[in-house]
Amino acid sequence: MSKRKATNWNYPTSIWFGHERTKDIVKACEHLNIKNPLIVTDEALVNLPIIEDLKNPLNNEKIAFTLFSDVQSNPSAKNVEDGVKVFNENACDGVIAFGGGSALDAGKTIAFMSGQSLSIWDFEDVGDNFLRANIEGIAPIIAIPTTSGTGSEVGRASVITNSETHAKKIIFHPLMLPSLVILDPNLTYGLPKHITAWTGIDALVHSLEAYFAPGFHPMADGIALEAISLIKNNLVPAYENGNNENARANMLVAAMMGATAFQKGLGSVHSIAHQLGGLFNTPHGLANSIILPYALRQNKSAIQDKMKKLCVFLDIENPSLDSFIAYIIDLRQTLGIPSNLSEAKISDDRADEIGVLAYADPSTASNAKKLEIEDLTVLFKAAHSGNYDLLKDY
Repeated sequence: MSKRKATNWNYPTSIWFGHERTKDIVKACEHLNIKNPLIVTDEALVNLPIIEDLKNPLNNEKIAFTLFSDVQSNPSAKNVEDGVKVFNENACDGVIAFGGGSALDAGKTIAFMSGQSLSIWDFEDVGDNFLRANIEGIAPIIAIPTTSGTGSEVGRASVITNSETHAKKIIFHPLMLPSLVILDPNLTYGLPKHITAWTGIDALVHSLEAYFAPGFHPMADGIALEAISLIKNNLVPAYENGNNENARANMLVAAMMGATAFQKGLGSVHSIAHQLGGLFNTPHGLANSIILPYALRQNKSAIQDKMKKLCVFLDIENPSLDSFIAYIIDLRQTLGIPSNLSEAKISDDRADEIGVLAYADPSTASNAKKLEIEDLTVLFKAAHSGNYDLLKDY
């Protein structure tokens, strides 16, 4: 047996879990010595009752705060720049990122960029770009997710769209990892069913791609396996009854676990989905949900042995890649998710461009098997048309 290659492992931050834990926001601010936070959320949440669950404890203790909600579903550099301006104009000293993945990514990046002099693109996750940062200028972050999907609350990076090129870029720094996370299942009770479905599959994709990513990381594999099991047992109950306390709690934890696991790597589902978000503003979870079975089929030669073990763990009959793909297809149908990208109103006239962009995406490097530009183009075409025969040679 060959000697294991040296690698580095990192695990996430302090996590406060429990129903109604949002009430502990004052304690969280005191814990991090935040006296004047900027609350970063999005336009969809700012007028909903759950934002009051966050604001009321701060108001009761007369803690000053500023609210910033100019964040779109795929956050742009402009959103970040505007947030940094508000942060500095109000002399804020920390960020409370509150919402789904978009709000969390924007909030983390605003906290990071609040004290930087270089452009946001100077910190793209390439090489050692993160060493350019002024670490003294990075504000502390409290992350409070309101969806069970991205797991951005335990991530050290954010996905930000370049408004000029429409390309999504990953901005990275170790200190973008929130210092404290509040996981409050109550915040997810009011989610629309389609958001529950899309974000839940997003969490599943994180765990699956991490599990199949090459490299030696047994802790990530173990976390991914348990997250997949939690999702299998709780996503449909959460979808069918949005007030199911146990299902909501388990999905919130599973999403966080999936994001913890994918420090090992992601794969081609994300490589394509990132481009659809940048070019067509496609919701990330929806894109992942549609692409997943096609990517599994394309990666067959690299994942089929490990897939059998996964199926045994999940009690899926006739353990095999085909059985798992059939499970995913049935799950999507139960959740009302389209079977192909065409049904999601995505054009196929930029297939070649998507292949090129996806190849350059950082997720491609950690895919279960090595893929070239033409492979990613074929993957997009298969997911767009619903034609698995395009993948028969893989």
